[in-house]
Amino acid sequence: MSNLQWFIKYRPKSLAEVENQEEAKEELKSWMESWIQGKPKYKAVLLNGPPGVGKTTIAEALARDYNMELLEMNASDSRRLNDIREIAERASTSSSLFGRGGRLILLDEVDGINSRQDAGAIPGILDVIERSKSPIILTANNAWDPSLRELRTAVRLIDLHRLGKIPLKKILERICKAEKVICDPKGIGAIADLSEGDGRYAINMLQSIAEVYRKVTEDLVKDLVRKKDRTLDPFETLRGIFWAKYFWQARSASTTSEVDYELLMRWLSENVPVQFDNAEDVFRGFDALSRASIFLKRSKLGDWDLLSYVFDLMGPGVAFSESSKSSGQWKAKWRKYQFPTYVQQMSKSKDSRDALKIASEKIAKATHCSSDKAITDYVPFMKFMKVEGFSAEEMTVMGSLEVQGNQGDEKGERGKETRTTRSRRTRKRT
Repeated sequence: MSNLQWFIKYRPKSLAEVENQEEAKEELKSWMESWIQGKPKYKAVLLNGPPGVGKTTIAEALARDYNMELLEMNASDSRRLNDIREIAERASTSSSLFGRGGRLILLDEVDGINSRQDAGAIPGILDVIERSKSPIILTANNAWDPSLRELRTAVRLIDLHRLGKIPLKKILERICKAEKVICDPKGIGAIADLSEGDGRYAINMLQSIAEVYRKVTEDLVKDLVRKKDRTLDPFETLRGIFWAKYFWQARSASTTSEVDYELLMRWLSENVPVQFDNAEDVFRGFDALSRASIFLKRSKLGDWDLLSYVFDLMGPGVAFSESSKSSGQWKAKWRKYQFPTYVQQMSKSKDSRDALKIASEKIAKATHCSSDKAITDYVPFMKFMKVEGFSAEEMTVMGSLEVQGNQGDEKGERGKETRTTRSRRTRKRT
């Protein structure tokens, strides 16, 4: 047997050999043809999918099919702005090696970039996309990470599916035949069941058993292989909750999601009206979420045992708000789920919020007060003052808070009127 890992040795050499990704393959070929014709549909694509579905493999196979040189870089390892921009320079100014038909740039694992620690990496990638004269493929395990919002809008997002059991068994059987290993169909099926659609994990498990025992049986698989831990992406989580037929299914979906419980609550809040057609069902769904929010607030105050009720209400509570589930005629309805508007708005307003924070800290330092007090008492009036030391963006943001300042004055006046009325009533009683 070869010392080379089998998932590398038997990696598809062509797109035709890639299993279970027909839509993605067709779209990639159409995109590449548009580049060849000099009229690219879009400069970059983002392959999104969980580990082991073949994101990097598809990029390599695409380059091989079109006789292109693949310039590969792991974005989560080389995060500095200069490092990332260097790719565009190398791809655009230097010719391809060996006279090949151009270059294909691969930026792997872009979701591994930390927006705070790796400041400048995302702008660097956007700059690469804008300036590059070569097609670019990016990959991510979770393209819906809020830090990738700008990147998502600049590229074409292509989702890759987990490998189904049938194509996964085909891959494993082909490897068994090539390696002359005795493979029991039930053993192959057991590996496919335990791998949760992760091709790399399945092939590694097959190799680990075959190299020791020279055969793969169901008993060996059950004794030696444990089920791969799997987390659900936001869309799988929503389907797991909304399509649940039993309480335990809905709760399992809510507790195995890759998004945290606070963000999951916003995902559910955004999509309850999308999933439920009946107004009363929508009401019950939001009622369950509001109760979950109360328990979450109390959990944060120190009683973390209450967090269990949060998952009960977000999972089964929302899932069984749909009254038709109590009848035997219920069928799961396919819906196109939406990204939480709140997260999008917060992402869009980040620059403005940062500018306001910087401006309030400057005012607080000069007036010896807190930043919060500076925002309420000073910022609304900065528009009418000639001051120095503030950027144009900071002045714009402070000027936009004028209405809020006026609202505060109105609240103060109403409060003053209320106090006056109360004092008059007191004097009358006296």
